[in-house]
Amino acid sequence: AQGIEGVETHAILSNAAKRTIDLETDWTVARVEELADRCYRVNDIAAAVASGSFRASAMVVAPCSMKTLSGIANSYADNLLIRAAEVTLKDRRPLVLVPRETPLHLGHLRLLVRAAEMGAVIMPPMPAFYHRPASVGEIVDQTVNRIFDVLGIDLDEDLFRRWSGPTTDE
Repeated sequence: AQGIEGVETHAILSNAAKRTIDLETDWTVARVEELADRCYRVNDIAAAVASGSFRASAMVVAPCSMKTLSGIANSYADNLLIRAAEVTLKDRRPLVLVPRETPLHLGHLRLLVRAAEMGAVIMPPMPAFYHRPASVGEIVDQTVNRIFDVLGIDLDEDLFRRWSGPTTDE
């Protein structure tokens, strides 16, 4: 696996995530899974990450569908992804949810509030444009870098140019 030195990654891809990778990216599921140190089947409820005794420091659900959000917010752990998120919350570890939906109706908003009240960080992938992204990839990189910031993970080199104030005295 390739990644950030000192950061071990574990991946759980739902069936919908696998389908989305196929439909919306040029990546294969296998290539995405190769990025992680360890991958788990979404229905393997006995996997290490299903237990609070597994020493994970944080979890990110990106993107987080409304179905997964609903499972997390309602503690309905019918698969490993939701169980791992539930364990992350109960053990007071950082859980970052990157919701994938727009516009949001009242039910979505209530689920987001419920997840936030339980301790999740709600982090919609809202692009910034001050760094003048030239591609979709650069927009994605900015969101990814901000997720690392929330988790306290320092990169050797940022994936985007950080805001440092206006360049002129306007």
